[in-house]
Amino acid sequence: MDKKQVRLAVFRRLRKGIAIPDSRFHLRLSEFIPDFVGSDQAMQRLVEHDIWKKASTIFITPDNCLEQLRLIALQQGKAVLVSTYGIRRGFVLLDFRIPKRRFLYAATLDGMEREGISVTLADIRAMFKGVDLLVTGTSAVTTSGLRVGKGHGFFDLEWAMFYSIGAVNTQTPVVAVVHDCQVVMADFTADPFDTVCDLIITPTQTIEVQYPHKPTIGVIWNRLRPGMLRSIPPLRELRQL
Repeated sequence: MDKKQVRLAVFRRLRKGIAIPDSRFHLRLSEFIPDFVGSDQAMQRLVEHDIWKKASTIFITPDNCLEQLRLIALQQGKAVLVSTYGIRRGFVLLDFRIPKRRFLYAATLDGMEREGISVTLADIRAMFKGVDLLVTGTSAVTTSGLRVGKGHGFFDLEWAMFYSIGAVNTQTPVVAVVHDCQVVMADFTADPFDTVCDLIITPTQTIEVQYPHKPTIGVIWNRLRPGMLRSIPPLRELRQL
């Protein structure tokens, strides 16, 4: 099976009472990464891991299954970077400046841009020594840590931008949080831009990946999807930088 076939097969599994419908997209899983039954157990498994405990600045993707994780991070005093949907409005920083009574709202996709601070790539480079951890949802992930996303390439692009400004390096850990049914035994060859996960966290297991591939090539400008440069402000900023 190729990546597209794996993605569609996992979508069928998720729709059998595992994925939680989104208020905008229902169960159109090509449009969003859903929350899933048991995600709270996966969150607990991650926050008890040393890789989480050691991190001060965490990039958490705007996936439905990670809303509770963004809340936990705020409650624990961690700085949280989140990309806006499709990266169309860049990145948002959630940190100690948000009142505790607003944490729950700030952790949501509707609330993060109202409660957080919009930051540029230059801001991220100036404000932090680096991003300590990246956490992402995904449509599917192989047991060797290769993500199969929605097919838009946003997470790999976010890694490439962070790598280009020195916010991450090949030792920066990446964690995928998924349901057990999203973990597949398929075997793919990673593309040069594929960001392979160090850990896969599910409600029932923690899978450690040996020798995860981390891209060091930055943004491959001639491989961008049509319209990306126009619609993603951080890409235009990176070109100027």
